[in-house]
Amino acid sequence: MDELATYNRERWNALVEAGVAYSRPLLDLTPERARTWVDNEGLLGDVAGKRVLCLANGGGQQSACFALLGAQVTVLDLADAQLVKDREAAAHYGVQIETVQGDMRDLSGFEAASFDLVAHWYSINFVPDVRQVFAQVARVLKPGGLYKMQCSNPHRFGMDDVQPWNGKAYELIHPYKDGENTFADTHWDVDDAQGNTQRVVGPREFVHTWSTLMNGLADHGFVITHFKEYIKPDVDPEPGSWAHMTQVMPPFVSFWTVYRPDVFATVNKVNNVAPNPEDVGW
Repeated sequence: MDELATYNRERWNALVEAGVAYSRPLLDLTPERARTWVDNEGLLGDVAGKRVLCLANGGGQQSACFALLGAQVTVLDLADAQLVKDREAAAHYGVQIETVQGDMRDLSGFEAASFDLVAHWYSINFVPDVRQVFAQVARVLKPGGLYKMQCSNPHRFGMDDVQPWNGKAYELIHPYKDGENTFADTHWDVDDAQGNTQRVVGPREFVHTWSTLMNGLADHGFVITHFKEYIKPDVDPEPGSWAHMTQVMPPFVSFWTVYRPDVFATVNKVNNVAPNPEDVGW
């Protein structure tokens, strides 16, 4: 592990110990609830028997959902404490979930074209260069496979993270710069399952501009089939509240993509650009 991975692993293990919501296994699922949790857009299709990689998604949540839907699930996560939660969920439901500790920037432990779906909930912002991750996903995903990736709205990182609402507006004060380390050593206020709040030093997060996200996916052979912005439904939200902020600045976005290296090769041929096989996982 490099310095960043070591630091973020320690921070995530501390967040798990504090009871952060993302580390609480889902232990009351039905197949219907599991489907809603991982596919509220209705785009997933049948995953029974499919090989699914939950990428940097430990915590016993997405992995349990896919396992209950009949998938063959592997979870890779930097934080060993997160993977403990996936094993707890597997034992609870009596399903098989393979857990692997590792860095999303290095998937060399997996064979090429070995997964039908890579499920990548919010975690790519914990690395500075998304292209490293996209190249790894392209290598392990089968042609025609699905890659669902959720990340931060790049402009959200420009907001004042201490006092985002100034009484009239949400101010953008931080640079909109790719790879900018925005949340180094800041604190997360973690509410555990009992309602107790604990302040924990958080992991490092990085800005990824829209051009880097969109072009990075395209350059590595991913065709975007659906895009969603997170907006919390509320008829009349209080200004400065989380619900109000989501209607002014959606904090999260998600991409549904299909890995189509054949389309990528055709586009490059038209533009007289030779694709780099190492970049697209051929």
